[in-house]
Amino acid sequence: MQIGDFAKYRNTGTVGKVMEIMDKPEGQWVLLDTYDLYYDASTLEPASAADYKVKHLEEQSLDQQLEQVDRLKQQIEDSIETISRITASGT
Repeated sequence: MQIGDFAKYRNTGTVGKVMEIMDKPEGQWVLLDTYDLYYDASTLEPASAADYKVKHLEEQSLDQQLEQVDRLKQQIEDSIETISRITASGT
């Protein structure tokens, strides 16, 4: 595990970005940005950027979530338009 990696705390499912790693006599401790807490490295497992985004979506304001939905909707509409130009419409 390195700084910048994504990690998941097995006990709660908390996903965060690794901000700092400390080696102590009792073991390695990892600071995750999600709650600004240190976790025992043995209780963490690798996570993906997608897992990190899902968790942070819960922490966004309603306006931020709606903006993200609008962006995704626009991406879907753009993709449909592109696909319809490439493939036959079937009519």
